[in-house]
Amino acid sequence: MYKFHCLNPIASVGLEKLGKNFIRTEHPEDAQAFLVRSAVMHDMELSDNLLAVARAGAGVNNIPLDKCADKGIVVFNTPGANANGVKELVIAAMLLASRDIIGGVNWVADHSGEEEIAKLAEKQKKQYAGFELKNKTLGVIGLGAIGVQVANTATHLGMEVLGYDPYISVDAAWNLSRSIRHIQNVEDIYSKCDYITIHVPLMDSTKGMIDEEAIRLMKKGVVVINLARDLLVKEEDMVAALASGKVARYVTDFPNPTTAGAKGCIVIPHLGASTEESEDNCAVMAAKELREYLENGNIRNSVNYPNCDMGRPAKAGRIGIFHKNVAKMIAQFTSTLGNLNVNISDLTNKSRGDYAYSLMDLESPVTKEMVDQLQAISGVLRVRVIK
Repeated sequence: MYKFHCLNPIASVGLEKLGKNFIRTEHPEDAQAFLVRSAVMHDMELSDNLLAVARAGAGVNNIPLDKCADKGIVVFNTPGANANGVKELVIAAMLLASRDIIGGVNWVADHSGEEEIAKLAEKQKKQYAGFELKNKTLGVIGLGAIGVQVANTATHLGMEVLGYDPYISVDAAWNLSRSIRHIQNVEDIYSKCDYITIHVPLMDSTKGMIDEEAIRLMKKGVVVINLARDLLVKEEDMVAALASGKVARYVTDFPNPTTAGAKGCIVIPHLGASTEESEDNCAVMAAKELREYLENGNIRNSVNYPNCDMGRPAKAGRIGIFHKNVAKMIAQFTSTLGNLNVNISDLTNKSRGDYAYSLMDLESPVTKEMVDQLQAISGVLRVRVIK
């Protein structure tokens, strides 16, 4: 029986997928698994009981990934589960930026008590006129699950779409419409596009990527949309560009004192994945990932350990070893088990950066002596018996 703890409210449709081997606890220190959305975990004490963290969403900046990896705690996310919800908000953002819909709606609300409001509106509406999306050029920076959907949808609106992603996956490439031009240099996105939308993870290499220099290369009157992460844009530079007229609109999903109320900023209160469908999809995927790992030892969609899948255990014992990605580790594992007269019937070893995961099926039940001797090997971070 596994205990799980929710750091945020998680959709019940997902929790139901955990099945009868899981029970909920309100005591984090007792849990083998956490489910989390936006709760910040960096200052949390992580119990030795904790085996896995599942983030019901894509971004994992609220989770201490290296700290978890060092303790053999697998961190999962749910890529693509909220992609449609975010995609729809990006399309809405383009429409809000193209036509002053918000200004017009606010004008009507301000004049709601006037009898002649219909006649007044006919005179006023020219103040809120804008542009159509058709025949405009959209640049999509980042062609992951969300970026691909945005790009494909934009083609159906009659837009020319340029996509930039030097690390595009094979799956994303297959899903990308043939009419989308794959750009090799991000500066071409800046110089050629009327609309630019950002869909990359926040890393050292992407932090502040939209800055004064990037904006300088953009077309006058460009619309920039950032529903990914606020720190991807140097927002002081963006506000200055809006004030000068270089940028026509900046749409962001991350309210803060810099952008809230600033000229040309349309600030949305972090609604990107706030749909019932997205929350349900993320919860279901997170629950399935936890169950597959805790019950079978298989890792799918981890962000700090490699994916690894050996199906369901079919032998006398299965053991998972988290270790540093250094030479001769497998030799030490097999030698240790061999000295204990244990036969390994199947073995998979996968690595990711500084960390690796070895999953073994054994012809003998796993004993405490096996675990203790494997744990004593230098470079081993955690040994887990899959029951």
